[in-house]
Amino acid sequence: MVSNRSSVRTAMEESLQIQRLEEAPSARDFESRIESTNVPAVFNGCVKDWKAFSKWNPSNGGLDYLQERVGLCVVEAMLSSSAPVFYGDLRSHERVPLPFSAFIGLCKQRMRHSEDGSGACFESEQRGLLEPVSEYDREPYEDAPQQIYLAQVPIINTENEDRVQLESLREDIQTPVFLEDKVLASTNLWMNNAQARSSTHYDPHHNLLCIVSGCKQVVLWPPSASAILYPMPIYGEASNHSSVPLENPDFSNYPRAQCLMEYSQKVILHAGDALFIPEGWFHQVDSDDLTIAVNFWWRSNIVSNMSEHMDAYYLRIILRRLTDKEMNRVLPKSSLAEMENKKKHTCVVLNNGGVDQNDNDLDQACERKDLKGKELEQRTMSHELEPLAIHALHELVSLVHHRVNAAELRQPVQSTTTTDSAASVKDEFTKVVRANSFSLEDDPVAKIIWALQPCTFRNVFLAMVKNFPRTLEALILHLLSPVGAEVLTCKFEEMDQQITEEDRNRFYQVFYGAFDDQFAAMDAILNGKELFALQAYKNVLDKYLGVDWGGPKPGV
Repeated sequence: MVSNRSSVRTAMEESLQIQRLEEAPSARDFESRIESTNVPAVFNGCVKDWKAFSKWNPSNGGLDYLQERVGLCVVEAMLSSSAPVFYGDLRSHERVPLPFSAFIGLCKQRMRHSEDGSGACFESEQRGLLEPVSEYDREPYEDAPQQIYLAQVPIINTENEDRVQLESLREDIQTPVFLEDKVLASTNLWMNNAQARSSTHYDPHHNLLCIVSGCKQVVLWPPSASAILYPMPIYGEASNHSSVPLENPDFSNYPRAQCLMEYSQKVILHAGDALFIPEGWFHQVDSDDLTIAVNFWWRSNIVSNMSEHMDAYYLRIILRRLTDKEMNRVLPKSSLAEMENKKKHTCVVLNNGGVDQNDNDLDQACERKDLKGKELEQRTMSHELEPLAIHALHELVSLVHHRVNAAELRQPVQSTTTTDSAASVKDEFTKVVRANSFSLEDDPVAKIIWALQPCTFRNVFLAMVKNFPRTLEALILHLLSPVGAEVLTCKFEEMDQQITEEDRNRFYQVFYGAFDDQFAAMDAILNGKELFALQAYKNVLDKYLGVDWGGPKPGV
């Protein structure tokens, strides 16, 4: 079982490995071999032929060139007190108008201090550079220039042309040949004058990040890893951001994040390189001092082909798929090759305990025709049950017995609708069920049943019907947790595939015939299954949408 999982995971990781290409592909090759896989790719040196590559280079007079071209423009800058980390949530930063020439001045100042090794900027020098008249005239960015980041300043924006601030830089860049057929949503400038780190997020569009000057490190996670990144609530302003601060993660609050780096890939981008970041891929970017980049955004075919009238259906399909995946995580489906391992595991589980033969209260708690522990083996052996089935029967009867004692029940358990004592036992059992509602390892009943092969499972429950009908009734009506109900129906399905229709009908007739109220038994199993699926659904909302759902409103 372990080796199979490892091979599947290895194959998955190989299919998601980031490619690094020395030559830019054609538009057809990009669409068929790279974009269609929705996996990132690095294109080495693919923007070195841009005018911007030489003209914007700060080491070659690039800052003077930029100031001359767009110095009079006022751009929108990100001002953050959490720098060098810039979080996407509006609560952690603000957008401020900034003359582009003022930002160029900050960059020049930073370069001077880097060259002479004098370190951080001094307030007096800042005043000399920006020439404020008084403290009341000072702009918020003047006290801490390293907290300013030109993020996503539009050069081209087909969706909102009024927002374009740096259109005059358009002639210095050119759309890579493999994007010539794409309908671009926007082209943007990214520029920082000090080291900067973005928060972890994904984009709703495909993204080509091109490095004009400097160096960036990008860490990426596939969309399937979003559960361990704890995305912000889907209804929030920063829904495409992770809530885990990577620079100082608190694993007590984000326990799944402990394996974050295990699912990540890291790439280093130098000037001239470009990185394709598919939509939905989480990424976190570290930028060196004075880094200049341009990115292109365009809608993917997946989004473009989504019909609006199908949105609600797409949503339900996706949520159902993730819910099924979450359920399979708790109860992974067994292959035929794993059956022998499961059989060995069953022996280990069942040999860890047995029926307490000194407890004789089971007869009083259940009906008298149920047998005591000492008589159990004699009766089952006479029916030629295999040892594995005998162990399972011992264990299940013992578990019901101990729960009955825990509830201090001294009267027969007949139905959920007959006596007050039965109701009180149900309440007691419900507390136990809720405590272990979604964990196979913590649910002894589910664990025993899950380990049984279909034939053994069938024999155990037929023996329980014949010899312990009231114990079976207590087990199904009171002790069966949501995960237990799911396990039981999974075993029903496995058994159904191996026997004839006639034998199936006979089994279920005998099984449900053991209950005073057959519909109550069916309801208990079905309700448990739905609670199991509900918990899986709630986990999906938490993991992938960041929604803590408390359940349906009263009356719904």
